Amino acid sequence: QVQLVESGGGLVQAGGSLRLSCAASGRTFYTMGWFRRSPGKERDIVARISGSGGDTYYADSVKGRFTISRDNAKNTLYLQMNSLKPEDTAVYYCAAKSHLIGTEYDYWGQGTQVTVSS
Repeated sequence: QVQLVESGGGLVQAGGSLRLSCAASGRTFYTMGWFRRSPGKERDIVARISGSGGDTYYADSVKGRFTISRDNAKNTLYLQMNSLKPEDTAVYYCAAKSHLIGTEYDYWGQGTQVTVSS
């Protein structure tokens, strides 16, 4: 099965930290990313990382606080979230591209809830 499974979400106080994991299986993925969606809002990209891990991108809202990484030996994607704010509350989704370039994110996880309290 080709599958992405997120874990690590939960409830945390403002200023705290969480690390999200995305376990991939079934194939090798190239670019991978984290997206999030809050109630009543569109799904937005949080961060993405190249297949090798050498190139990263972050949304302005999370720069300096979040770090995306991957361990290709474990076929796992991570998102380290520090200095969390209530505005970070959302369902976080892992996504992946099955081709090196020129494709949309064609695989998605089920999402994991992150709630940040004041």
